[in-house]
This record gives sequence, structure tokens and C-alpha cells, in this order.
Amino acid sequence: MVNPNQNLIIISLRGGCDGLNLVGPSADSRYISERKVESRVERTGDTPGLVLANTLADVDFRFHHKATDLKNLYDSKQLSIIHASGLTNKTRSHFEAIDYIERGTPNNKNTPTGWLTRFSTELNLSKNTSVVSTGTNLPTSLLGSKLAISVNDLGKIQLKGDTKVTAIRANVLKQLYNGTSQLSVNGLNTLNLVDFIGTRITKDQNGTLRQYIPSTKANYPEGPATGLSNSLKTMAQLIKMDIGVRIGNVDFGGWDTHFAQQGKFITLVDSLSSALGAFWRDIEGFQDRTTIVVISEFGRRLKSNNSGGTDHGHAGAMMVLGAGVKGGNIYGRWPGLTTDKLDNQVDLAVTTDFRHVFGEIISKRFTGINMNNVFPAIDAYSNLGFISA
Repeated sequence: MVNPNQNLIIISLRGGCDGLNLVGPSADSRYISERKVESRVERTGDTPGLVLANTLADVDFRFHHKATDLKNLYDSKQLSIIHASGLTNKTRSHFEAIDYIERGTPNNKNTPTGWLTRFSTELNLSKNTSVVSTGTNLPTSLLGSKLAISVNDLGKIQLKGDTKVTAIRANVLKQLYNGTSQLSVNGLNTLNLVDFIGTRITKDQNGTLRQYIPSTKANYPEGPATGLSNSLKTMAQLIKMDIGVRIGNVDFGGWDTHFAQQGKFITLVDSLSSALGAFWRDIEGFQDRTTIVVISEFGRRLKSNNSGGTDHGHAGAMMVLGAGVKGGNIYGRWPGLTTDKLDNQVDLAVTTDFRHVFGEIISKRFTGINMNNVFPAIDAYSNLGFISA
């Protein structure tokens, strides 16, 4: 039975994640001939890729060898992969691709709202904790939202000073933000959130908010993964406070691997896999209501470049984890890597529009949604089958 308080969390891999290095067709002859060993998933050697069962089109797909937690989630049938997915517009520009995806209208950059904003409207959300992004800025997907807020660290979301001074400052700021502009709306939402969070988080004897302590099962990685871990901790804390979070956004950058891809990609995949695994274990009591989508603006070119990296490509690999997911399988249609099947004869072709992935989640996990309002002008689509009814 679908939990009526569904959460949709999106993790955006900024920079263009190389889907062919994250989930690689390890035995494909073109994959082997066109890519240097450091930018492909190997079948043998010291670091072979992690074998994936029930793969698409009988291709020997394997996870990158550092994707251990992702592989465990896949094997436990909680995570699915939609390969050869992405933006139907053929741009290779980061800024254009992100704009098209987050507005939800490929080929139209003039849409005045982001698709998550329209989705939140369809959900009739009203709480100032309903829509949250863990970062300093809101993504374009939340363009025009009157609810969305950005939160870096809940432990720091309070005004400084003693109780009397803080109250005075809060009242003054609320008067300053008492307007109808987007700045005023967002400012007032943030101040109201500060008030609300202050009543829900325990404080020490000095009135300072206590640091969040994750579940004992959640071992968030540090080092290069610290930024992502902190963002996911904040999201986990908000979800576990049960204060009405329904839509969440987390950004994880650094995926633009034009140079020396091998070392950088190992670190990125290790960080993503271990941090996401920790987050999933951290929200154990809320897994039945939380669906997570991992997406990047585009993939990378099939052929390696001369700088030990890969250049901007087209299709990538989306991942969906959580509530209702029929995991342990790769979905979509694999177009193949022969020259005649590649987009512009150089890139993995998109066979699944990213909107169809979100559309299946929304149609099966949420109720009363007019999909044409969320994704206007989208063609009719059939479900891929990765979400249970």
C-alpha cells in the first residue's frame, strides 16, 4: 500500500556523470576499443567491475568497482538503473542541459517555473518545510516556488544572541521581508523555518542547537565525500523530524571529467555510493515513503579523449532507489554502441526521456497529479515497469 506522505528526493550529479564508467557494458567490443582502460569498467584484473544480475538486453553490465553500496542496494532489489536515459535535446552545454531538465521543458528555456515547483503545486503543499534543497542556492527545478528553502546545516539555522535579542531581531527581519516579491517570500519562509526548527531540535544549556547524530547503522564517509555526506545528513534529519518534507534536492558536483578521469572518478563514485548507502540506512523508518532519483545533466562521449578523460556526451544512467522500486534490474532500451546506433555517431543515444522516469514515479507513488501540468507538452509514454503499482 502506498504511504500517503510520499517523499521524492533528487540527487543531481553536476558536471555530467559518465554513465558508461558508472554502469559499463564491460564485454562490448566497441566499448573496449574506443575507451582507454582507465575510463571503462573492466571484467578482469585487479579492480573488476561489480557484476549486475538481470541486465538489459543480455549485456554484461557492471557497476564501477567502487560502487559497493550501490551494488548491495541493487542486489537487495531496492535500486534500479535506467540506462541510455536523459535529455532528448541534443545540447552538450552544461548550462543549457541543466536548464532544460530542471524546467522540465526540453527546447524551451523560457518556462517561468521549474518542474518541481509545478509538482509541488499539484501536491497542494503549504508547509514551509515541504520543499527543501540542501545548498546555498535553489536549483532551477524550484524556480518560482513560494515554499522552497535552502538549508546547509540545521545545527546553524538559528539567530545569534540571547533570547530577548534574538526575538527582537526576528521581528525586525520579518517586517523587512513582509512583501510579495520572491525575495520577501523566501526570506519569510526561512525565518519561519528557523522558528519551527527551534521548537523541534533539542538544545544544550546555552540554547545552542545540538549536533545531529545519525543512526548507528549509517556510517557517512568523510574526506572528499564530506560535502555530500553533510547534505544527506541534513536531508535525513529533516525527514526523520517528520515535519512535512515531501520534496528534496541535493547537489553533488565535480563530474566534469575532461582530464585524468580515472583518479577523480574513483573518488566520486566511492563518495556517491557510500554516502547514499549511509543515507538510506539512516532513514530506515521512512524508507517506505521515500523514493530517491539520481540524475546528471548528460553522460560522456563513448571515445576517450587524449587527456585521460571523456568529453560531454548525451545519454547517461539514472538510478532510482526506495519506495515502490522493483530493483535488481536495468530498465529501458539499450541502443548499442556501433557507429550507426550512436547519437551523431559519437555518443550513447537517449532511448528513455528523463521525464518518463519521473513520470512513472509520480503516477504510481503520488495521487491526483495532472502530469501535463508537471511536464507540459510531453509525449504520451508507457511505464518502464521499475515502479510497482
